[in-house]
Amino acid sequence: MENNTNSNKPKHESKLAALDNLSLGISMVVAVFIGFAIGYGLKQWTGYTWTLWIGLFLGIAAAILNVYKAYKRAQKEYEGMENDPRYSYRAKHGDRNYSDDDN
Repeated sequence: MENNTNSNKPKHESKLAALDNLSLGISMVVAVFIGFAIGYGLKQWTGYTWTLWIGLFLGIAAAILNVYKAYKRAQKEYEGMENDPRYSYRAKHGDRNYSDDDN
């Protein structure tokens, strides 16, 4: 019976989006820390210093993978916006070549 279009959206949708973005930063720090901890543990167990660097490299790689996954998720959310007239510069102003106006 309600004609409110916002009734399908969660009440705190903007807060959830902010928390999702915050979780990306936290997950990057945690990934590097876990990689460092694994590398440090391997160094203590084996006595080889290079195992510390292997663990740190794996942590950094995991952090980069988290950023890539977040990028792909954001790209999927906004892929339809390029054809939306509200967000398209070309839809409002056409394909004018502004360098011709300078002459």
